[in-house]
Amino acid sequence: MTSLRRRFRHPVFLGPSVAALLLAAAGCSSTDAAASITVPTPSPEAAAYCRALHKELPKTVAGLDRGDTGTKSELTAEWGDGAIVLRCGVPRPAKMDDPMAKGVEADGVDWLLEQSADAGPRFTTTYRKAYVEVSLSTAYAHDASPLAAFAPAIRKTVPSSL
Repeated sequence: MTSLRRRFRHPVFLGPSVAALLLAAAGCSSTDAAASITVPTPSPEAAAYCRALHKELPKTVAGLDRGDTGTKSELTAEWGDGAIVLRCGVPRPAKMDDPMAKGVEADGVDWLLEQSADAGPRFTTTYRKAYVEVSLSTAYAHDASPLAAFAPAIRKTVPSSL
């Protein structure tokens, strides 16, 4: 019976090489949600509301600290390394035309709810002069409570359109 094992003249130890390769691959792949945040391009009027909102946003939401989105924009913010992402000045979602669309109210601010099978819920303010979008990670699939943290700042800086 012939052996399928190949013999080397010098012993070969692949452990560190494989580990280095895996570490390099992990370093190249980004799990940072901030890298995927798209900065909106609102009208000048909406951008002014968004800049005011940015200054009023809370330092923590749902126990998560505010981080750096990497965008250097006053139109975006994130908490908990992308677990909660806010974008201000987004376009009006087409789903708002759907009479069967779902909405929630959180501390005086109305939100359109959009569910996704592969991501967490996304909420967009309604009846405001600038649309504010909050995307939550799948950890918040059935929890809209983080929205209440944004209500005071939104009410103060983004006027109602009604």
